[in-house]
Amino acid sequence: MCPLAVDAETRHQAICLLILLSACRNACLAALQHSATDPLLKRVSRSFYLSLRLLPGPMRGAASLAYLLARASDTLADSATAPPALRLDCLERFSRYLRDGQPAPWPDAILQGIHDPAEKQLLLETPSLLTALGDFPAAEAELIREVVSIIITGQSLDLVRFGEASSENPVVLPDDATLDDYTWRVAGCVGEFWTRLGLLTLGTAYSNKPADVLVAQAVRYGRGLQLVNILRDLPADLAHGRCYLPLPDPGETGRLLQEHARWLETARGHIAAGFTYSAALPSRRLRTASVLPALIARETLDLLAAAGPAVLRGRIKVTRSAVYRSLFRGFLMRNES
Repeated sequence: MCPLAVDAETRHQAICLLILLSACRNACLAALQHSATDPLLKRVSRSFYLSLRLLPGPMRGAASLAYLLARASDTLADSATAPPALRLDCLERFSRYLRDGQPAPWPDAILQGIHDPAEKQLLLETPSLLTALGDFPAAEAELIREVVSIIITGQSLDLVRFGEASSENPVVLPDDATLDDYTWRVAGCVGEFWTRLGLLTLGTAYSNKPADVLVAQAVRYGRGLQLVNILRDLPADLAHGRCYLPLPDPGETGRLLQEHARWLETARGHIAAGFTYSAALPSRRLRTASVLPALIARETLDLLAAAGPAVLRGRIKVTRSAVYRSLFRGFLMRNES
């Protein structure tokens, strides 16, 4: 049976849960271990905030802090006006701070290149985030340090590869293996982190499936989510001389569309692993939190496929109403463990 097939009773339960979701919002967030980060989390996490707030309390604090730290490093990497060498230096410093917990203020040139007030505040909050990291149990803190450190290696490679790229001097990833490695560093490793954190904090209540099976599915799922980002953001990346799709000439429109279609189908396969993964989780809240990104990704892929050549001219975006429809469908998902 399809994991998303439903009967009348399940549909009724889902409707009740959606009604209760708003009322229980504060109770959900209260389980975060470091309440001072809650407002910031909501401001910078966009749709992923919905997944984070649905997680069971024992898992939610570490997952939320890992997200904030990863967003902070991403903000450093994306500081628009700062030279690539300075951004690389700051990423290296951030990686050290994860270990020794003694951050220095970020350079003005970095902060001035950040135009989003929430993201600038996130960088200013780095000391408090690292203090919070030190308050977690050792095993959870080590998982956080490990995943954020891996993500930083991907962000650093991005700056090395594309730091001097421009629309006049585009840079293209050389082959499929390089793209696969990149998607693992910035997203596949997050799937492994999510799984190991769930098993650490919840045990068999997270899933009774073998850990190696879950991790393999989660890594593939994370890679798929990053591929969706790459495919969606292709026009903006090309405008800055970045092309993550490996091909000889990104200016050759026909070949570019072919590669886009090829990687779109690869992304569909990876996202399908996310549905399989989520269906193996016995808790409805866990299933909903885990499958929501897959539902949004599938919606995005459908929009990209329907756009045809227009996919090269503008960014495709899933509407807020579609996100909440996906949330509803996530509540309806059946457990298939």
